Amino acid sequence: MARAGTWPRSLLRPRTAPGPDGPAARGGPAVERAEPEPVRRPLPWPLRLLAVVCAFLFMVAFAVVLARLTLNPSPASEAFTHTNLHPGRSLEAYLNQPALRDAVKQIGGNVLLGVPFGVLVPVVAPRTRGVLRVLLLTAVVMLLVECAQGAMVTGRAFDIDDVILNTTGALLGYLLLGRRMSRAVHARRVRA
Repeated sequence: MARAGTWPRSLLRPRTAPGPDGPAARGGPAVERAEPEPVRRPLPWPLRLLAVVCAFLFMVAFAVVLARLTLNPSPASEAFTHTNLHPGRSLEAYLNQPALRDAVKQIGGNVLLGVPFGVLVPVVAPRTRGVLRVLLLTAVVMLLVECAQGAMVTGRAFDIDDVILNTTGALLGYLLLGRRMSRAVHARRVRA
């Protein structure tokens, strides 16, 4: 912890003291003086508020889309659905289909469903920033969705591979965009 009026060592950058009467001018060793590095400042509060509200509204819209895609009954496919508790089994079935388009639709669609979590959650809730937190939150939410599908929705079943693909999408969203957006909106303040 830094004393009052001093900068933490991690923020100090050594610099040789210039001047004709410095120790280097008198033949002694150069004295290094530390100068603070520039610190990333958070956005002004009106812009931060706007960004968080927009991210929240997108999150609500995404929740509505997610519910419509995953919780709509599909009585016609009831005979074809089955619970999958073995990771990789559904992925193998998707990839063994004769039509590549169906495999891309199944795998890509599940990955895309997770991307908004990785992008929006760290902006809406800055305490969730971090790869493990985003992955854990996404996995829990998607497990709940899959459990609801399997227990209450006709023609839908629990599939652990869907949870894995959704969580992979959240990871991609966080690494590609969510981390940067969260840092821009919620820059960490440095205490002197």
